[in-house]
Amino acid sequence: MAQTLEARLNAYRPIALSVFRVIFGLLFLTHGLSGVIGWPAAGHVALVGQWPDFYAAWIELVTGALIALGLFTRPAAFVASGEMAFAYFTVHFPHGFWPINNHGEDSVMFCFAFLLLVFTGGGPYGLDRRR
Repeated sequence: MAQTLEARLNAYRPIALSVFRVIFGLLFLTHGLSGVIGWPAAGHVALVGQWPDFYAAWIELVTGALIALGLFTRPAAFVASGEMAFAYFTVHFPHGFWPINNHGEDSVMFCFAFLLLVFTGGGPYGLDRRR
């Protein structure tokens, strides 16, 4: 009997979740690296102690690395999701409600991607499985 499309796709769910975690973790890590050392984006490096940029950059760097590695995925994703919610409501929301208008799409996507990882975990291919 032929397998349904859903059954075939469900077989790849653990791999897809791990790939999702790695990609979002690396994207977040690059935001943190840009704020801490100015690489890979040569934009704005946060000055030591500058609120909130300096602290946000370090949170992004550390949680991004942990999420990409799949180590302490749920707590790291919880912190990262909260940081992005804070960023949206303090930086973007004052310029309008809709993310498309206030340039807050990245914050919203990161917030909900990490919130998903809080509830699903990081998948089978990560260091959480080794601890």
